[in-house]
Amino acid sequence: MACSSDPKETTTSHAQAEKFSPEVAAMQANLLKYPDSVGLRLKLAILLDSMGQSRTALLQVDTLIQKDSLNYGLWFTHGQIAEDIPDTATAIRSYQKAIAIYNSPDALLALANLYAEQRNEESLLICARLQDMSLGREYDAHCHFISGVYYARTGNREKALAAFDACIADNYTYMEAYIEKGLLYFDSKQYPQALQVFNFASGINRLDPDPYYWMGRCYEMQHINDSALIRFQQSYNLDKTDPHTIAAIKRLGGKIE
Repeated sequence: MACSSDPKETTTSHAQAEKFSPEVAAMQANLLKYPDSVGLRLKLAILLDSMGQSRTALLQVDTLIQKDSLNYGLWFTHGQIAEDIPDTATAIRSYQKAIAIYNSPDALLALANLYAEQRNEESLLICARLQDMSLGREYDAHCHFISGVYYARTGNREKALAAFDACIADNYTYMEAYIEKGLLYFDSKQYPQALQVFNFASGINRLDPDPYYWMGRCYEMQHINDSALIRFQQSYNLDKTDPHTIAAIKRLGGKIE
């Protein structure tokens, strides 16, 4: 549910993976000895996914599913890795398969989140079903957030704001809700209001780069470039890989160190 960073996907080959990760090479060697080891192949898939080799990781899970197509965990992992590619259609099908096997709240949330981004009203129905289960405030927060995303994507600003506020009421550290709420004001060119939300969020988690980036964007849109550059630099100091932050610093004449 990230807000400000583009997905990153690498196409590193097996040979490159072995070069850069002895752990991957060791797992692949062990798989040659024990090709039927489900645990080992699943660990390899998760490791490859964490290295940005999501397509290769998905092939590993495909191999396991061919042997055990009624395993909820495999389909759920398949969906998570497909999201990282990103391949939303495959992720949705995988979560649907997982839910057909076991009606897990986590799989339902994952599916609802993807539906919300697609402006599919089914996301609201899933969230309502989850809230009827009385699973606690953590799940309620997730449901409110997903509902807020759906309303934001479909242009219902007031309901989106109410949903994000409800999410924060259930979990005041829910950073994604602050960012999405701030973006509603930002997209409406209400930059002082957006700045207030992002500034508050930065106080909740001072190690998250996103609030500083969006504070910088608010200042930039108001042509207060000195303050904008300071915020972009704060964001960069916390995450030196985000291309948006790097571009913003260069745009305002700052230096990347």
